[in-house]
Amino acid sequence: MALAAVGFFAGTINTLAGGGSLLTLPALLFFGLPAGVANGTNRVGVIVQSAVAALRFRRGDALPVGLILRLAPPMVVGAIAGAWVSVDVDEALFRRIIGVAMLVMVGVVLLEPKALLSRIQARLPARGAWLVQIAVFAALGFYAGFLQAGVGVFALSAIVLLCGTDLVRGNAVKVGLVGIVTVPALAVFIWQDLVAWGPGLSVAAGQVFGGWFGARLTLTRGAGFVRFVLAAVVVVSASKLLGVW
Repeated sequence: MALAAVGFFAGTINTLAGGGSLLTLPALLFFGLPAGVANGTNRVGVIVQSAVAALRFRRGDALPVGLILRLAPPMVVGAIAGAWVSVDVDEALFRRIIGVAMLVMVGVVLLEPKALLSRIQARLPARGAWLVQIAVFAALGFYAGFLQAGVGVFALSAIVLLCGTDLVRGNAVKVGLVGIVTVPALAVFIWQDLVAWGPGLSVAAGQVFGGWFGARLTLTRGAGFVRFVLAAVVVVSASKLLGVW
């Protein structure tokens, strides 16, 4: 039940601010799962939430399927490689990697990436070179396969800046890509027996409802407050993973 509640909050966070995996991943760790198993298990909810969000974008005629299919291949290759590399990382080192990545993402989330991107986009050419896109999205795929937490923020940045999309369609592309690349990564973790289905499905159930209703929620203090709550939770969780307390 507690994991489902975390999943619901994470789904809401993803809708309002982004970075929901920065809550679900440490929750799985604190639930007692080894770092590698938590990393694999976290993908179950990511796939389900991405599917729900993609359906909503599709219904609103805001899902650029062609662009998703064009960007997916390098990301899929990168994701498979990233997942395989993560499988062999030492448990203690992997916990430190997660802790450091979470602290870095605190700053990214607090920067309100969508507002920052709209300012940067106005100063850059509409399209990047195709070879640059391949390299960038392969790297994003590798990170998605290796850790996943926060990849949506980076992916949205790359889609908007390199592909010339607006933020709404860029977000839809991001959702589709994250869902697609998580499938082969999850397959690797299942093959390596690194998925705990009970906790994974509990978190996923919460994420479905959080993602579905999050867009309709009107929080009294708005998305800015949610960002700061997320930052506080992540700082505490990361400091625990890094052995500060």
